[in-house]
Amino acid sequence: MAYKRSYWIGFDLGGTKMLAAIFNDRFEIVARKRRRIKLGQAATPGVAQMIDIIGEVMERAQIEPEEIAGAGVAVPGPVDPRRGIVIEMPNLDWRELALGELLGAELKCPVHILNDVDAGTYGEYRFGAGRGGRCVLGVFPGTGIGGGCVYEGNLLQGSSRTCMEIGHIRVMPNGPLCGCGGRGCLEAVASRLAISQAVAAAAYRGEAPTILREVGTNIREIRSKVLAQAATAGDKAVVEILEDAARWLGIGVAAAINLVDPDVIVLGGGLVEALPELFLRGVRESAESHAMRSFQGTFRIAVAELGDDASAKGAAAWAHHREVVAK
Repeated sequence: MAYKRSYWIGFDLGGTKMLAAIFNDRFEIVARKRRRIKLGQAATPGVAQMIDIIGEVMERAQIEPEEIAGAGVAVPGPVDPRRGIVIEMPNLDWRELALGELLGAELKCPVHILNDVDAGTYGEYRFGAGRGGRCVLGVFPGTGIGGGCVYEGNLLQGSSRTCMEIGHIRVMPNGPLCGCGGRGCLEAVASRLAISQAVAAAAYRGEAPTILREVGTNIREIRSKVLAQAATAGDKAVVEILEDAARWLGIGVAAAINLVDPDVIVLGGGLVEALPELFLRGVRESAESHAMRSFQGTFRIAVAELGDDASAKGAAAWAHHREVVAK
């Protein structure tokens, strides 16, 4: 029996869980499955785990391999999208892994590898808060700060790797040490990790009672949900730290506005989802005041709409774009 290839796989390897989803040609989810990632595992069992979960979700959807037209895989880290290579993925300790080739050989279809924030930004451009934008900038603060940009329907990517590393724009000369080795990067002052460090110090000083009561000074436990809880409870020090982070984010966004003139900036990630009004207001005011005068009033800032599905849906849609639209 001949099958029409009309389904697309979207795979998100971000965080501590992997998500496999199958979409029809209207990009409606047909089936999905989440599974916890075994952190630090070698490439061979890791890829086998990916293939296994894809098989499960195909079985759940009652779809045969011959019906899969292509797959997109969103990876938290730098990739070479043209060769389908994961350059580095810290949560699994993968380096220089030809993931596109390995998965393509198993799935018997084209596989496109892209950074997870690129995927999320493309998803928001196609289906979410960035719909209709000519140039859509995505900024996703989390443990780090990821950026992505869609320009006239295409992701901005470097010649040999993903780019738009907005988290490593230098915003504070001689500022805090960043994970990249530099000092004063946006990520070092406005990521959730930077916020959690400042909040833990405030809790230690007795200035963040909700945090101290709920999780103490354990930075690992000071996550988006508890930060939102403390802000709602009126912990003044926590609110000030969050507002400072939003202002720094706005400065980084303004730098990107001056470079690529986006008409839409989409803010996403768990921190923004937990405190949308605070970040929307703070980033908007800061970006407007720090962007060049000629760009002020030319863009809108919105909160991401797709939630946890953004990267998987965006990856599947990007695979469709590369295989159907771009050709």
